[in-house]
Amino acid sequence: MSRRSKAVKRTILPDARYDSQTVSKFINTLMLEGKKSTAEGIFYGAMDLVESRTGQPGVNVFKAALQNIKPVVEVKSRRVGGATYQVPVEVRPERRTALGMRWLMQYSRERSEKSMAEKLAAEVIAASKGEGNSVKKKDDTHRMADANKAFAHYRW
Repeated sequence: MSRRSKAVKRTILPDARYDSQTVSKFINTLMLEGKKSTAEGIFYGAMDLVESRTGQPGVNVFKAALQNIKPVVEVKSRRVGGATYQVPVEVRPERRTALGMRWLMQYSRERSEKSMAEKLAAEVIAASKGEGNSVKKKDDTHRMADANKAFAHYRW
């Protein structure tokens, strides 16, 4: 733990097309090696694909998908007298969003479609329906926390 004062949270400017901070933050997580324009192209291309496939505004489908992915509880390791317990803890709202975005990115990269825009669009559509690997990851996290509910009194 740092003994200094808390780090100041920087405000992220909303993106150009949808005027949304969430979208801007996701584009930043999508970005590799500082290539923001490439990341924006991939994201906006994916949103166009989502709109054409679902008939709904792409950003609404994206936000619904993110809502389905965000975890409520997770487990953290805690050492008590030589034994390590997986203690279920509630997830802070900022971390909840960050985890959801990270999982969406990870599992869309692992998909087998041709381009990254197609992979991202497919994972977003699946997640908005409550399917897909990123939703499965959230369910596994919740299941793990539920299984270790007995160690909740070790919470700190």
